[in-house]
Amino acid sequence: MEIETISVPRLALAFIPVVAVVVLMWRWNLGTARSLHAIARMLLQLTLIGYVLVYMFETDSALVISAVLTVMVVAASWIALNTAEVPAAPLFPASLIAVVVGGGTTLLLIGQGVLRLDPWYEPRIVIPLAGMIFSASMTNISLALERLSAELRNGVDDDTARSIAYRTSMIPVINSFFAVGLISLPGMMTGQILSGVSPLIAVRYQIMVMCMIFGAAGLSTACFLMLIRNKQTLRAEN
Repeated sequence: MEIETISVPRLALAFIPVVAVVVLMWRWNLGTARSLHAIARMLLQLTLIGYVLVYMFETDSALVISAVLTVMVVAASWIALNTAEVPAAPLFPASLIAVVVGGGTTLLLIGQGVLRLDPWYEPRIVIPLAGMIFSASMTNISLALERLSAELRNGVDDDTARSIAYRTSMIPVINSFFAVGLISLPGMMTGQILSGVSPLIAVRYQIMVMCMIFGAAGLSTACFLMLIRNKQTLRAEN
């Protein structure tokens, strides 16, 4: 089965519910500036990355792929700190180490242990997998930091606050495990099925994806929470 190319006019139909949500937010005085900014950024970033990926998928340079992975790690580490009401700069080294340790080791295991990529930097596989892994690490660190800050502001002791933060950050990932196959068919599995891959094969790849996201998210968050245990900046803000 060949995937049909979506024309721009038909793609525009996908924005109908987006516009509806923005109008609702405007009517309810929730503010639309951030949402409109996010939508514009999404369009710009995805359009640009489409052109970049065309180039990267055709490259045979380990240096180029390494540079791309480095940018992804640094960006994920920084974005993870943007939600909590604490200074981001002092926590950036901990976030960077956490993403590298949790996400990097998971990517290495999946690429060389499960898929046995040759070369290791096969861009059509490494880049999408790295995106999923580093995104999971980023999201979990962000959720953990947000909850940790809230608990410390409420006077909860450090150890309890970190336990609550870690457990809270893992809720979306754990919920996705309960829902997969019953409520939702994840993106990678759906994409493979649409392209004609046997559902039984697609399931194996999806299991791999779910495991790598759970591992990367959990390891990165645990590493981050341990590294910031005695951060005076975090204490001062709370």
